[in-house]
Amino acid sequence: MARPKPATFDKQKTVADNRRVRFDYHVEETFEAGLALQGTEVKALRAGEASIKESYAEVRDGQVWLINANIPEYSHGNRLNHEPRRPRKLLLHAREIEKLFGAVERKGMTLVPLSVYFNSTGRAKVELALAKGKQAHDKRQTIKERDWKRDKARLMREKG
Repeated sequence: MARPKPATFDKQKTVADNRRVRFDYHVEETFEAGLALQGTEVKALRAGEASIKESYAEVRDGQVWLINANIPEYSHGNRLNHEPRRPRKLLLHAREIEKLFGAVERKGMTLVPLSVYFNSTGRAKVELALAKGKQAHDKRQTIKERDWKRDKARLMREKG
């Protein structure tokens, strides 16, 4: 029997965040995936250098790949340094990959990374979201809700 997963992921050190995802997409479900990295990529991540702003994930041949994530070359790396924007394999269970593949194929959803971080055991992880794109009117509604929450908090502070 499989162990139950924790409600939140154990993020010790966040390396990169994609804050725009929750504005552009309706996030349905999140997954924690391991990253298959080369040595200099790990060192560059530990130095806090990464960008996942334009990246996405796709399912190819029964495997999930992180596309267009930028991990710059390690400054002290030698001729064996890595390529900054290479596709990186994400490590997920077979059942999770099947679920993601079905949602992307049938429902037209998108796989987008929310954050890259190191967990408590020092492993590089990606928080991956199964999301559906928002329309322009949904984005306007999100802006209205955010403004209302800000105004409500300000009024509560003033009234005491």
